[in-house]
Amino acid sequence: MDLSKCNVGFAITGSFCTFDKVKIEIKKMAELGMNIIPIFSSHAARYDTRFGKADEFVAKIEEITGNKGLFTICEAEPIGPKGYLDALVIAPCTGNTLAKLNNGITDTAVLMAAKAHLRNNKPLIISVSTNDAMGMNFKNIGMLMNTKNIYFVPFEQDDYIKKPNSLISKLDLIPDTIEAALDGKQLQPLLVR
Repeated sequence: MDLSKCNVGFAITGSFCTFDKVKIEIKKMAELGMNIIPIFSSHAARYDTRFGKADEFVAKIEEITGNKGLFTICEAEPIGPKGYLDALVIAPCTGNTLAKLNNGITDTAVLMAAKAHLRNNKPLIISVSTNDAMGMNFKNIGMLMNTKNIYFVPFEQDDYIKKPNSLISKLDLIPDTIEAALDGKQLQPLLVR
């Protein structure tokens, strides 16, 4: 499949430790010719952390994609009626976002983008990054895996000794996951090591 003709929403939530890797993957996707629309949760867009300054991160993502980001629920809502995305990726997807998505809560631009996009029966790709994936959020992952048009980027335990409930997706598999999802398939194997 030629992904160069794809319009992909790339929604970023607050798993700040993954932001440098996310930048690399967005750059690779842009180099493949994808038109990437960045979407930011309020935390991802505003919080300065030990991993970097929010305004610098946002500016870099907008520079790489060549598109202005979406930051509010009002900016993300037209994704539904206009139907301009072929796929939507949430990467990183925090446990907080997983729980809200599974329970139909729409209180950020990312969650509005997901809700709006799913109404068009197009693939939503989730790239998990949470310390409680195999704890409190395990049920949300299970429910979302059984939801029509939701696909997961394959994931692994990132530190099974110190953080036994933590999972992180293999970000380099995002393009392959998009391609499989556009064909209505979950990329396998889902659990990698």
